[in-house]
Amino acid sequence: MKKIVKVNKDKCLGCGMCVGINSDVFDFDEDGLAKADNDKINDENKEEINNAIDSCPVSAIEVKEENE
Repeated sequence: MKKIVKVNKDKCLGCGMCVGINSDVFDFDEDGLAKADNDKINDENKEEINNAIDSCPVSAIEVKEENE
């Protein structure tokens, strides 16, 4: 199982907190809500990603397990 970061679109407000913390991994989709690019998560930015997860005001960023 591989862990992935996923933004729950039902919770996301599009406030941009995560994008402000790491705009390489987090960006806005066509609806103005956040999305995560798991291919850009690495050991160097893992702490920033965890900070983005903790900083989300509505806890919309989730870590899930996915079958590889």
